[in-house]
Amino acid sequence: MTGPADQPDRSVAVSHVDEVKELLGEVLRLGKRTATLTADSRLFGSLPELDSMAVIMVVVAIEERFGITFEDEEITAEAFATVGSLAHLVDRKRSS
Repeated sequence: MTGPADQPDRSVAVSHVDEVKELLGEVLRLGKRTATLTADSRLFGSLPELDSMAVIMVVVAIEERFGITFEDEEITAEAFATVGSLAHLVDRKRSS
């Protein structure tokens, strides 16, 4: 039998999704489109604003906001595939 103590703390991941959405909206200047982003929203290749220069700006903004540092090999197309994958990377970096 599993109880609440056995369940992963999804509130952390949810809050990071919201923060990552907000940050993407600010950096990419998405305006009202920010509200339409979900954890499953595709990023790289789907948002015209997210080009190679914008990726660098997003990485810098995430590092500053969350107090983390990315290694070059962590900045991949997979990490930027969706809002959720980017939030998961932030969550993993913050808990390490």
